[in-house]
Amino acid sequence: MAKPFTHALIRYPSPQVARGEVTHLARTPLDVTRAFAQHANYVALLRRHGLQVIEAPAAPTCPDGLFVEDVLVVIDEQAIITRPGAVSRRGELEGLETIVNTLDLFLHRIEAPGTLDGGDVLVTRHHVFVGHSTRSNHEGFAQLSALSAPLVRTFVSLEVECVLHLKSAVTALPDGSLIAAADLIDTDRLRSLGYQVHHALEPSAGDVLCLGEVVVLPADAPRSAQMLRALGFTVELIDVSELQKIEAGVTCMSVLLSPGAKAQTA
Repeated sequence: MAKPFTHALIRYPSPQVARGEVTHLARTPLDVTRAFAQHANYVALLRRHGLQVIEAPAAPTCPDGLFVEDVLVVIDEQAIITRPGAVSRRGELEGLETIVNTLDLFLHRIEAPGTLDGGDVLVTRHHVFVGHSTRSNHEGFAQLSALSAPLVRTFVSLEVECVLHLKSAVTALPDGSLIAAADLIDTDRLRSLGYQVHHALEPSAGDVLCLGEVVVLPADAPRSAQMLRALGFTVELIDVSELQKIEAGVTCMSVLLSPGAKAQTA
């Protein structure tokens, strides 16, 4: 059984955050001051739920640097430094190896020609789902799935077409069920693998962040929040509306992890 998460890796936004990549949205003006404030509230939320926050090295010239989940995937004690599909984002990898070593995690890397964004990796109790998207290719999937033996999970590739990342469309809930935007992902495939799938009532609600038993949703998903509360989940909403203009979700701005035994006793 995986250890409970105790730490959260984050990176504060670049002053150039308004220039972040957009793929499936039309670019709209971004209020940088408000974006910084929303990110600060997000980090405060992590701390309020008992997570020790670790800061990734600043990346002032990387507009998308705050989306730290895309450059580091952590599954149990395996840490994978990815190779982002957007060439403009590969500068975000600098300094990550030092962090991984500090946390006493086993280090791996995705190498060319593989590409992988961490937002395309959904880890459940029995599977690692990897989205084949505009950012993550089949070679990236093959390299990641080579870790399947020590991880004792089945790797499954899923096609992602209408949203940026797999986790833009589907994420896991604390009881092991899934919540998904049904028009964005093949929910029949997920059910065939034994999952109960709840349909998100707003497009943004396919991406939820679980902090222990608390399910965090973006503030523009009140109907989905009400649905989850009716199902017995504890739900908290957070406003990330400015960051959503550059395709942010509530999962992509942190990497939840439990450091290795050496790091926890150091």
